[in-house]
Amino acid sequence: MFTISIDPVAFTIGSIEIRWYGILIAIAVAVVALRLVRQIESLRKKGELPIIPDIMIAPAGIVSGMIGAKLVHVFERWDFYIQNPTAIFSGGGFAVYGGILGATLGIWIYLKLTHQDESLKHFGFFIDLVTPGIILAQAIGRIGCTINGCCHGKLAPDWFPWSLVYIHPNTSCAFDLRGLPLYPTQPAETVFGLITFAILLKLKRRLKPDGSLFLVYLIMYSAWRLGIGYLRTDMQFTFGLSQAQIISLVALVVSIIWLVYMRRRFKVAEQPSG
Repeated sequence: MFTISIDPVAFTIGSIEIRWYGILIAIAVAVVALRLVRQIESLRKKGELPIIPDIMIAPAGIVSGMIGAKLVHVFERWDFYIQNPTAIFSGGGFAVYGGILGATLGIWIYLKLTHQDESLKHFGFFIDLVTPGIILAQAIGRIGCTINGCCHGKLAPDWFPWSLVYIHPNTSCAFDLRGLPLYPTQPAETVFGLITFAILLKLKRRLKPDGSLFLVYLIMYSAWRLGIGYLRTDMQFTFGLSQAQIISLVALVVSIIWLVYMRRRFKVAEQPSG
């Protein structure tokens, strides 16, 4: 059993609270951006970059990712936000899936609207390039969740050895669960993220066609999120599943089908004519 007594509020500026959650989310975003810039520069020097990416892709992805993450979280916690509408504009409350899907869709729309057809041809190449950084950022972000007390697990049995107990008054842990042992869903996802990061690095540039690595990541994360959801306190929507689990199930099925379809097309294209 591990007691979390860290103050989730790192410091205050006047009446504004700056939480460790927000700081670690900012670090996670910076890690993705800096890692991508470093990889692009390395590939450019080697002459392996198919096209120089538009510099505005990064801010387009970050902004659309944050909007998507907030929107999905609002829909998931609709009862709370309908009573506290100003909380929508707070610095907390983001859904991982919303961020992933929002950033992906936002970048695609940006390229389409700016008529960058050549960049769209290599969309799979660049999404594969950033994929390991995405799961690494998630692992960092879940450290923030662990300190903050959000995304926590259900009540754990007394015999479970790795439960978390939140006792600080500033914690975001549900009031009726404070001081009680909970499943360590946030640190578990950090460990999962680091393991997945290592696996994706091994598979990097080995999977064809471009975009396959991103789909493998979606398959792995969707399966994980579907399973870990049974240990979290997320609101259930239908069939005993939370919103995140429903999204996970859809993403898992679609990703598997799309990956099989892409690889079959690739193999057919690689076969010699005649």
